[in-house]
Amino acid sequence: MQRQGSPVLVGYNSCMNSRDKESDDEFSVFREAMQGVKPLEHDKASPWKQRRRPIPLEPRREEPPDEEFADTQEDTPDFLEFRRPGIQHRLWSDLRRGVLDPEATLDLHGMRVRDARQALGHFLNQSIGARRRCVRIIHGKGRGSSQQPVLKQRINQWLPQKKEVLAFCSAPRWDGGTGAVYVLLSRKWEQP
Repeated sequence: MQRQGSPVLVGYNSCMNSRDKESDDEFSVFREAMQGVKPLEHDKASPWKQRRRPIPLEPRREEPPDEEFADTQEDTPDFLEFRRPGIQHRLWSDLRRGVLDPEATLDLHGMRVRDARQALGHFLNQSIGARRRCVRIIHGKGRGSSQQPVLKQRINQWLPQKKEVLAFCSAPRWDGGTGAVYVLLSRKWEQP
């Protein structure tokens, strides 16, 4: 005899209706038919990209970076673009479309301008020393700013001042959009 209020356990098979039994039978027939089948091999790239994990920066040395970035006051467009003369159109197009994978990422979210300037200088020097071709800098969209995004404006001003920066543009939508930039670095310059 069962007490009132206690749960009643019913077996799995008794809960299944006839439709569930049919689909279960179809699935077992399908599994039997597919036994021993090997997937086709193809030479095409998979449709998604696996993101690289961020690599921590090396500890900072005591001396400040010898190259300071100057500040100017100018309006910043929503989509950032900069390209030095002589950059091939195909390379520029690949950078804009996100074909070049960033080899390192710097996240400046929530940093003050002074800290962001030092982190950017250190990151660029380290990336040039490591001979990285393309890096991503996340500056954020500046939704907390009263007028225009402060870090985005400063990134737009600072990056062209560094001779090793060949080009930069806002990242594709799937990789940060207007809250990040892809930076194309020259491998010609090396740190001593």
